[in-house]
Amino acid sequence: MSTRILAFVGVTALSVGLAGCVTTPPEQDPVVQKLSELDGRLLRLERVLSNQSLLDLSQRLEAAQAEARTLRGQIEELQFRNQGTGEQQRELYDDLSKRLQALETSNSQAQVQQAAAGSGLPVPGGDDRANYQAAFDLLRDGKYTEATEGFKQLLARFPNSSMADNAQYWLGESYYVTRDFTAALKAFHAVVDKYPDSRKLPDAFLKIGYCDYELQNWKSARTALGQVVQQFPDTTAARLAQQRMVKMDGEGR
Repeated sequence: MSTRILAFVGVTALSVGLAGCVTTPPEQDPVVQKLSELDGRLLRLERVLSNQSLLDLSQRLEAAQAEARTLRGQIEELQFRNQGTGEQQRELYDDLSKRLQALETSNSQAQVQQAAAGSGLPVPGGDDRANYQAAFDLLRDGKYTEATEGFKQLLARFPNSSMADNAQYWLGESYYVTRDFTAALKAFHAVVDKYPDSRKLPDAFLKIGYCDYELQNWKSARTALGQVVQQFPDTTAARLAQQRMVKMDGEGR
């Protein structure tokens, strides 16, 4: 059962219990009105908490849910006892209100943290080089999803960085290693189109050929591999391109 349902059931039950203790009509009882206000605040807080998506906020969310469950338990206890005076009811309201205010303050701080971390950069406050190195380390450590996001956000945040061509190339590699050849092909083409003077150009053409090969685009694969051999002879990329074309010859591609 969700926190919202628990809080709603608990507050509703309390309202029913209180009705037997006082003679004031529920809609006019200031305590009932205040408890209704509490219910509304709980609902609004839960909606915001339910939208928190960052993993580092999960513990705070769990703590808030546990706190709400505790509030519900206290409300149920009051219902079963059903012997409290109006003053005790007001004291309970004051206590619940203070604790709810603490939860709202905590959630507000979490929202600020989420906004600060929402850029998706591996090092939110760092420069382009720091983020490039962090994203590259993620790729090297096999954290491919995180590396992909890191390179994408780096390119979005620092489009004119001197590391942009390298970041674009390694973005392609992060797709290639997970066998998302369509996305990798697009990323490697971006290296060729956007950074024609990049030192990564031979490797980008090579990987374009590799991606087309995996996608069974045989003609396009030969074209890209041939460009590597013709334009960048005496490079490791040219040697690998020649080997792949020999393989394609043997396969009749």
